[in-house]
This record gives sequence, structure tokens and C-alpha cells, in this order.
Amino acid sequence: MNTLQFSKMQSAGNDFIVFWAQQLPKNAADLAVKLCDRHFGIGADGLLWALPSAKANIRMAVFNADGSEAQTCGNGIRALAKFVVENGHVTPVNNMLTIETKAGISNIDLIYSKDQITSMEVSMGQPFLNPSTVPVETVKGLGEIVNLLTAKYPVCVDELQMGMAFVGMGNPHAVYFQDKAVAHFPLERIGPKVEKLSIFPQRTNFEVARILTPNEIEVRIWERGVGETLACGSGACAVAVAAMLLGLTKHKVTVKVPGGDLTVSWDGAGDVYLCGPSEFVYSGTINI
Repeated sequence: MNTLQFSKMQSAGNDFIVFWAQQLPKNAADLAVKLCDRHFGIGADGLLWALPSAKANIRMAVFNADGSEAQTCGNGIRALAKFVVENGHVTPVNNMLTIETKAGISNIDLIYSKDQITSMEVSMGQPFLNPSTVPVETVKGLGEIVNLLTAKYPVCVDELQMGMAFVGMGNPHAVYFQDKAVAHFPLERIGPKVEKLSIFPQRTNFEVARILTPNEIEVRIWERGVGETLACGSGACAVAVAAMLLGLTKHKVTVKVPGGDLTVSWDGAGDVYLCGPSEFVYSGTINI
């Protein structure tokens, strides 16, 4: 049995257990299920491992609360960046560091105030808009390439007809825009069914969104392998990309999630940039 030190971190209410290790343990998936349990474990949306990398300053492994491994995590990557810098594992150069994920390498710009990291801007990579790269298995004739200009790909769940936009941000996302306040959407009922629809070979994250102004969007999130969360970084990016392509917003927007505000910017061609805070909650040791 090994004793490891961990830190509990949260980014806009999306909370994580973060470990530093030389290698990923073989039982990482089982540990995520055990430790993320909010009654019998530490409690979190996900478990993050900061590991050595031959390609970047650090490598991040992300495990959801159900033990499934995610390709990346926009809120988690900020938590991990703050963790490795403030614990002395990585020394940033010009307030920048790089983190390797299964979705690629992200550049993180650390923003300081009085020697404290207050927020970070993360390059989340370019969005994937082709069904095969999202991935989503669309019906032939309805969109070998999903028409984000109309966002009317028909999805029906429990007799609720929804026009979906599909965006890959390292993780697959299905976005539904509605005119009503998102607080009234039955996400706890619809979310798990959308996540496991057969058209999503890797399951999907699901976001319900409402445009408030050309600069603001309100969003609720159902994360695959977790459930409803207070925030999702890649989800905020997916919603913003869809809204921008649909001409509903400008190219820099505030995404208002239950856990706070995130800022997403995209020029329509290059990388999507996500900016937001991350905070240390507490640290401790645990036997694993």
C-alpha cells in the first residue's frame, strides 16, 4: 500500500483530485471510481494525474468519476497547471507551460496578480466539425458533414425534438440551443439518454444553451462518465464554437455556467482559447 499526497482543486466548480506521480498506476480507473465517490471517497468530478512527459512540461491523465478516461479536460488542465506550478514540479518560462494530453499538447498562459495565479488561458486546439472526427454517426442524407449553419440535425429523446450541433474539442459534444432559460431544461432526465445514444460511438457530453446577448451564453452541462457538473471547459468551447458558426455571437464570449463564468475566444480558423480561474481547496494524504 502506497501513501500519496493529493490536492483538491476546483475550476468554476468543476472539482478534481490531483496527484503527482512518476507513472500512472495500473488501477487508475478503479481509483477514480473509489476516490471520486462523494460519500465514501474524497469526492470529485474527476481524478487528474500529473506525469512526466517527453513532449511537454508535463503530461495529464484524466479519469472521470465512473472510471472512464477522457482525452482532455479544459477545467482540469487549468487545475493541473496551477497544481504543478505552485507545488514546484514545473517552472514556467515567461509565464507559459505546455501540458500533454491524449488530445494533443495545450499551451497554458498563466495570469498573475501579486505573485498569485488568478486565471489561465488555455489553447484547446482546433474544433472537429466532421462527424467522423467528433465522432458522431450521422444518417446518410442528413449530413455526412453536419450542417452547423442550421444546427438542425434531428435528435429525439423522450418525445423531445432537438436540433443538435456536434463539435469535437478533444472530447465529443452535442449542443442544443433553446430560447428558454436553461434552468428549466430537464437535464437530469434527458442528459444520460443523450450521452448514450447509439449515434455516439464514444458516448458524448451534452450541453443545453441559451444565447443571452452576442457576448454571453448561459449553459448547463451533462458530462459523460460524470453527470451534471457545474462547469466543463471543453463543453464551454464547443458551445461557443457552435454559436459563432451559427452567427449567434461574436468571436469572444462569456459562457455562464452554474459554477461561474468562462471566456472563450476563436477566430474561426485556428485554436480555440479558454480562459478561467482555478483554485486550491485543500490537500491531504491517502493510502492507495
